[in-house]
Amino acid sequence: MRLLLRSSTGEFSLTKEFVGDDVIPLYAILSHTWKEGEEVTFQDLKEGTGQDKAGYNKIRFCGQQAERDGLQYFWVDTCCIDKSNQVVLQDAINSMFRWYQNARECYVYLSDVSTVKRKEPAFRVSRWFTWGWTLQELLALRLVKFFSCEGNYLGDKTTLVQQIHEITEDRAYSLLGIFDICMPLLYGEGEGKAFRRLQKKITRLLNGAQQEQALNKEY
Repeated sequence: MRLLLRSSTGEFSLTKEFVGDDVIPLYAILSHTWKEGEEVTFQDLKEGTGQDKAGYNKIRFCGQQAERDGLQYFWVDTCCIDKSNQVVLQDAINSMFRWYQNARECYVYLSDVSTVKRKEPAFRVSRWFTWGWTLQELLALRLVKFFSCEGNYLGDKTTLVQQIHEITEDRAYSLLGIFDICMPLLYGEGEGKAFRRLQKKITRLLNGAQQEQALNKEY
């Protein structure tokens, strides 16, 4: 796991990779939706580029909000994961639930919700609620804070619980970390096929646990 470190001047950079028994500092984490071609990547940060991309603004927002909450470190999936490395990507997907769960703060950045307009209707139809990882990110943390595209606070998952309950859907890949299951990612396969593969994995896991319990009873 790599984090972003915000300096006193407002600049941010990638930390070393935390592995094994390394002590991971307290950090904030960003939940958001992606737009192809607009996101700042791991390679951008390594090469010192990407400031002209639209996605740079939400990374800067996350760093600023983390500082307001007394945190110097923060994590954003688009640029903290080396997606060119399939092993690193798969490990990150399987670890995602734990990374969200261990975060001190979680900020949901709603790029299509503006406080200039009425926030209630826009909140209900935000693209974030159709995002494949919504369920995972809502369940992982006790407190999840929602912000508009201007960075203005809209509420948290407790104060907005009724609206969230009425809106949300779940997705197969977001359940991998929750069930601690390793499953290859097949982008474009469709939700139905992904769920069928997930169900087979869960069934095998349960059958294996039952067989182990039966053997333990015999001995």
